[in-house]
Amino acid sequence: MAAAPLKSGPVTPADAVVRAYTLPPKLYRQARDLGRIFFAFDLIAALYGLAILWLVLHWRIGPTYRDWAEAISRHWALQAVVFAPLILLTIDVFELPVGIFENWELRRYGLSLQGWASWGGDWAKEELVALIGGTIVMAILYAIIRKSPRRWWLYFWLAMLPIATFQIFIQPYVVDPLFHKFEPLQQKDPALTAALEKMVHHAGLDIPPSRMYWMGASSKSTELNAYVTGLGSSKRIVIWDTTIAKMTTPQIVFVVGHETGHYVLHHIPKGAGILAGALLVVFYLGYLSIGWMLRRWGEGWHIRGVDDWASLPALLLMMGLFSFIGNPIANAVSRHFEHQADQFGLEVTHGLTPNSGEVAAQAFETLGEVDLSDPKPSRLDIILTYDHPSIPERIRFALTYDPWANGGHGQFIH
Repeated sequence: MAAAPLKSGPVTPADAVVRAYTLPPKLYRQARDLGRIFFAFDLIAALYGLAILWLVLHWRIGPTYRDWAEAISRHWALQAVVFAPLILLTIDVFELPVGIFENWELRRYGLSLQGWASWGGDWAKEELVALIGGTIVMAILYAIIRKSPRRWWLYFWLAMLPIATFQIFIQPYVVDPLFHKFEPLQQKDPALTAALEKMVHHAGLDIPPSRMYWMGASSKSTELNAYVTGLGSSKRIVIWDTTIAKMTTPQIVFVVGHETGHYVLHHIPKGAGILAGALLVVFYLGYLSIGWMLRRWGEGWHIRGVDDWASLPALLLMMGLFSFIGNPIANAVSRHFEHQADQFGLEVTHGLTPNSGEVAAQAFETLGEVDLSDPKPSRLDIILTYDHPSIPERIRFALTYDPWANGGHGQFIH
């Protein structure tokens, strides 16, 4: 299946009647097939990543790189500069088939327009960012392990909190522009910006147009998206140009109302707090299990102890395993936040957009049709892999949520 070019004009017009998530027969089959493919892909990719770490340990790649690093310098910081990029790049190269398969399938179903040269360039940029950050984090981790063998999990967690906060802050300034073009939305679409300003004022909020950005996604993807990113002065709402091309203005106003809900309901700091708590648990479980693992297999893997650079794949394996087990909980929390944002979007557009529930349903119908969202995902698929409610669930909620019917008011906007 060849990749399809981006078509202009809304998929679901303003006068369309949406009562449930429905697709034409051909798109229905494609969405079902793609849903099954990526359900299996997500599970296999996670297990494949764990298997790669086990093979790196079995093949004793870490000790080889450790010996090289120690031969070059006796100083731990210089050893980190040698060892960390080598081991991280090796792991990521082994995992390349996962990324290649994903882009191959997205291209086959017309969701990706990205050629392999462009995809390879993005992968190289991602690697550069990951190697720089990973080297710094690894140097901090092993310095702490060597300083405090019994409390390293706690002190490393404390060290990671400001690092993670800084990463969230600089993401929109430094990382995101490496992959896409961003421009102020007011310059690209003044009429849409004015409509969004009305929605923001209707909510009694102060989100200036300077915090709203257009992102050029259409050179790489046909999918639709909008999101909130950043922290403090870097926080912003981003709308993909594909979304602007495929949705009507009222539909986009609802989508941005949803994103405004993330902004107003403090989902980014809440999510960061929950993630911090989860990381503390994972680090502690990693501390409890790594000693047992190295006692059992460490000698055969030529790993001297937890404070040995070569123990990194073992640490990543144990933490990755615990993260995989806890992923359904993380998905449930994310789905809750996304449902709250849907509710906020319905409340903030009520009284501003005629038939706001139907407009929201139209927006979800468009999102599902363009992104080929599965119309009948299994409950297991939702629990294990969905970080948003399914499109059928979101449409049902949009059409039935009506706290104003008997003179009531919304939960978030009165």
